[in-house]
Amino acid sequence: MSALIAGLEQQLRQLDSQSLRRRLRTTETPCAPRVTVDGREMLAFCSNDYLGLAAHPRIIEALAEGASRYGAGSGASHLISGHSRAHVLLEEALAEFMAPQIDSARALYFCTGYMANLALLGALGGRDADLFSESLNHASLIDGARLSRANVQVYAHGDTVALEGLLQASRAEKKLVVTDSVFSMDGDLAPLADLLALCERHGAWLVIDDAHGFGVLGENGRGALEHCGLRSPNIVYMGTLGKAAGVAGAFVAAHETMIEWLVQRARPYIYSTATPPALAHALLTSLDIIAGEEGQSRRDHLRALVAQLRDSLRLSRWQLLPSDTAIQPVVIGANDEALRAAAALHEQGLWVPAIRPPTVPKDTARLRVTLSASHEAEDVRQLARALNRLEASA
Repeated sequence: MSALIAGLEQQLRQLDSQSLRRRLRTTETPCAPRVTVDGREMLAFCSNDYLGLAAHPRIIEALAEGASRYGAGSGASHLISGHSRAHVLLEEALAEFMAPQIDSARALYFCTGYMANLALLGALGGRDADLFSESLNHASLIDGARLSRANVQVYAHGDTVALEGLLQASRAEKKLVVTDSVFSMDGDLAPLADLLALCERHGAWLVIDDAHGFGVLGENGRGALEHCGLRSPNIVYMGTLGKAAGVAGAFVAAHETMIEWLVQRARPYIYSTATPPALAHALLTSLDIIAGEEGQSRRDHLRALVAQLRDSLRLSRWQLLPSDTAIQPVVIGANDEALRAAAALHEQGLWVPAIRPPTVPKDTARLRVTLSASHEAEDVRQLARALNRLEASA
C-alpha cells in the first residue's frame, strides 16, 4: 500500500512542478458577488450564477416550501417511486417554455448536466452510430461520446466545412453532431444555424449543450435556440439549472418521442436516485423569474456589464478573447504566470480563477472572468482597473 501511495505522491509532485495542481477553496456565505472565502471577504468573478438567482429570496422561500411539502429526498429512482409531482410540474413547465423552439416538446429532469449528457449520448449512440464532436466540447460531452460506443470523430472548433465532409463520408445508420452552444472556457458561440442546416441535410441529430446559454441568451431567456432563431425536430437540447437558474440539475428538451426513448434507455437516468423534489419545486420559481420582466431586466443589466468590461480593458500582451457572453476569458499563456496573476488579484480581494490544461489547451492558461447580473458597475470598474495595472506590471 505504501508503494501505491508513494506513486500517487510522485504524480502530485509532477503536477506541482507544472503549475497544474488544483486546490479547493471553501465559501462560507451564499453564492453572490461578495462572498467569504476561507475566512476572507472577496469580490468574486468566478461563479456561473449569471442572473444572480442562487440567493434570490423568492427561490430560497420556494426551496423551503418544497422541503416542507415533499421532504428532504426522493427515496428512489424515477422509475421506481422517486418521480414526484414536483418533477412532473417542472418538466411540464420546461416543455412549455421551450416549445417555441422544439417541435412536440417534452422535457426530462436530471440531477446534473454531466449526468444528462452521459445519459443522452449513451442512449443515442451505439456501434452503428457516427458521432461528430466539436473539439472544444465540455468534458461531459467528451466522456458521453466515449461511453456511447459510437464511432467518434472530432472536428475543429467551428469548422463547418470539415464537418460537412465528415457527414458526407459517413455511411452510418445514425449520425449525431454534438456541440456546446456557448463554450465554457472561451465564451464564444457555436455556429448553430449552420450546424442545424447540415444536420437536416444529412439526417443527423444535433445535440446542443446550452449550459451557459439557458436563461441568459434570447429575448425570453430560452437560450441559444431562441438567440439564433432555431426550431427543428432534429434538435436535442440540454440546459442546466444550476447556473442561470440558480438551483441545481439539468434537463433535456426534445421531441416527445426522443424523451420517451431516454426514459427507456438512458442508464444514468434509470439507475440514479431522483433529485430531491424540493429542488424541482424551487426551480418552478426560477423559471417564472427567467421568463418574466425581472429576468429580462437582469439579462439587460448583464449585457451592459459585459460591454462595460470589454470597453474598460486595455490589454496589450494578454488577450481578451472575443465574447459577447458573461464568460470573458483573458488568455495569459504560461501556467505559472496565470497562477501569479490570479494570486495578485486575490491579494486585492478579487477572486478570479486561473484555468490551466487539461481544461484548456497547452500554453493558453487564462483568467476566466464570469459576470453576474448581481454585479454592479463599480465592481466591474474595480476589476478592470486591477487587470490593466496587473498586465502593465507583469
